[in-house]
Amino acid sequence: MNPKLSILLPVRNEGMNLKVMLKILRAVMEVPHEVLVVHDDPKDTSIAVVQKAQSEYPNVRLIHNQRGRGVINALKEGVARARGEFVLIFAADEVGPVLAIEEMLQLANEGCDFISCTRYAHGGRRLGGSVIGGILSRTANYLFHTFTGAVLTDSTTGIKLIRRTLFESLHLESSPVGWVVAFELAIKAQIAGIRLGEVPIVSIDRLYGGKSTFRLGPWVIEYLKWFLWGVRVLWTTSKRSTVTVRSSEYFQGKAA
Repeated sequence: MNPKLSILLPVRNEGMNLKVMLKILRAVMEVPHEVLVVHDDPKDTSIAVVQKAQSEYPNVRLIHNQRGRGVINALKEGVARARGEFVLIFAADEVGPVLAIEEMLQLANEGCDFISCTRYAHGGRRLGGSVIGGILSRTANYLFHTFTGAVLTDSTTGIKLIRRTLFESLHLESSPVGWVVAFELAIKAQIAGIRLGEVPIVSIDRLYGGKSTFRLGPWVIEYLKWFLWGVRVLWTTSKRSTVTVRSSEYFQGKAA
């Protein structure tokens, strides 16, 4: 029997963060699921962590991405190997959003085909990480949401859930720089006219350490390309998605 959910973790030497993440997922996940850890390099430090964890957590599988480096290729390889009805794209260094998985699945069960988390609305928060990166992310998402008609308040977050059978129809084509593919996913999901959902999270960047891949110049250039493309297509598209928000009592209290 196939699992309900495939949790996709693209990694690059995320040994310590992955060790913590797998323990948390094993403790909190109740829905039938699998965890796909997708790596580019056969010498990745994440591999030994997964192999050790598999004896107690058989839901975890190692996937060697041979399509090319970068998150976009890791996602394509992971989805091609996934068995779940839904695919949850996740970051191994993001522990906080685990608490939002239940709400994301509830929205999926209510008919949403694409659910994105948000750090900037409904009580969601972003903590830690690069100060410059944080300012750019918040500003870009505010401008994109306010002036383009984008219904999601945090299009660039990497925490997203999508119905597996719809993934290929979005025809992803962004570069392998950073997590820009998450921005592309959000734009194309709205253009497709499918029902969207949004769930607040508390994002704590690299709580357990590790080296960030953030590079100001290349990242800004790639995100700006998709920002401008999104402005153009969202202003001209005739399709209009709706968005459903799921916020727990905890977040409702924080937002008040």
